[in-house]
Parts: sequence; C-alpha cells; structure tokens
Amino acid sequence: MRLPLIKHIVEFVDTHDEDWIVETIELLENLAEAPGMKDEEMEVVGELLSNLYGALEVSKDIKKGTDRKEALNGFMKRVMGSIN
Repeated sequence: MRLPLIKHIVEFVDTHDEDWIVETIELLENLAEAPGMKDEEMEVVGELLSNLYGALEVSKDIKKGTDRKEALNGFMKRVMGSIN
C-alpha cells in the first residue's frame, strides 16, 4: 500500500462519489479471474485493490469525523501493525 495513492483516491471520493471506487473494485476483482492473467499482472491488480480498499477505510473514518491526516496515519499504523 502506498499512502500517496490512498490520499489521491480519498480526494477522488471527496470530489466524486464512493460508488466509483466500489465499482472499480468490482471490475478489478472480476478482471483478476480472467483466464491468462500473468503473475505480474495479478500483482498489479492486487496492489491497486489494496489501495482502493484502504482509501475506502480512510474515507469512512473521515465521514465519522476523524481528521483526514489522523485517519490516514491511523490506517497506516493498523496496516503496519497487522504486518508485524
């Protein structure tokens, strides 16, 4: 996951709508099931999905009233904590 990408997607959600991200996730998940997908392509799709799901989580926190910077930092701390 990359924080700059998640920030950018969160800004997109603010400007447009969360439904765009949800539909993009559905498309990428469907694409991942396509026959002939190479490992490298699957890695890219997986990375995109991780960033999109992360942005949705951050957006939900912001909607609950959490400061944007705090929501982003909190999310990354949770991710790093789950890796360790």
